[in-house]
Amino acid sequence: MNAPVVLPGGSLQLPALVTAADGRTRIRFLEFFAAEIRNANTRRAYARAAGDFLTWCESHGVGSLAAIVPMHVAAWIEELGREVAAPTVKQRLAAIRHLFDWLVVGQIVPHNPAASVRGPAHVVRRGRTPVLEASEAKALIESIDIAGDAGLRDRALIGLMVYSFARIGAALACRVEDVFVQNRRLWVRLHEKGGKRHEMPCHHQLEEYLQAYIDGCGLTDPRSPLFRTISRATKQLSETPLPQANAWAMVRRRAKAAGIDTAIGNHTFRATGITTYLKNGGTLENAAAMANHSSTRTTQLYDRRKDDITLAEVERVRL
Repeated sequence: MNAPVVLPGGSLQLPALVTAADGRTRIRFLEFFAAEIRNANTRRAYARAAGDFLTWCESHGVGSLAAIVPMHVAAWIEELGREVAAPTVKQRLAAIRHLFDWLVVGQIVPHNPAASVRGPAHVVRRGRTPVLEASEAKALIESIDIAGDAGLRDRALIGLMVYSFARIGAALACRVEDVFVQNRRLWVRLHEKGGKRHEMPCHHQLEEYLQAYIDGCGLTDPRSPLFRTISRATKQLSETPLPQANAWAMVRRRAKAAGIDTAIGNHTFRATGITTYLKNGGTLENAAAMANHSSTRTTQLYDRRKDDITLAEVERVRL
């Protein structure tokens, strides 16, 4: 590997097969991540997949990008299937297909070796995201000490994900100006994947959490990040946006402190909010609109009402 190349949203290590190629190949490879992939999370995932695959190829005696054939891709996919779950394998295969499509169009390689390789079968009817009961989510939020900036921030962030069904990426992308008054109610503007802007009114509880956070922490600059890290020196908000990994660690820490054993993550609150909404008589169509899903099929993955039925039926086994 060479020294990392700085790209929008992070850096990228050039695999040896790319480093050994000519300048035109290196530029085309980098342009794929800089120009073709706009989402930062997708860029990181695709860069990891490309790096792993090309490193694997080099270790198996492949001398250049043009020498890669479908058999290499298939063998790599077969190995991956023994180490990671099927959705991860499919994502990484998609990354390699997309990358080589880009290289073919740029006349770097003559064909796409991943085009004919089939990934593992994977049918999803039920989401795997851990979900909290409404009482657990309430207990977690109420357990947060809001005497300082950290507590106010954490309560507002978790509340935003629960009551607006926000993705963690959209929540962390919010600026102070994205919380605004309209029709005498507080609204929130979420910047979703694909450049979509999604606006919705705040639940009265979320309105309380956000207003207390903004006022209590003195967030006055409309263009500044809404959710930020906490300065170790002052224990107050810094000017640095809160990274997603830090938010995940905060969520796990808060859950443990609240006595919740479920191994939750950031996405748990989106699934918890949707499931609770549906349990209380909400419709799947409205849930999809609130979650900014293009299809109710996606929303159904977050609908965990059937878990209650399953548990009830299991208890029928009486000895």
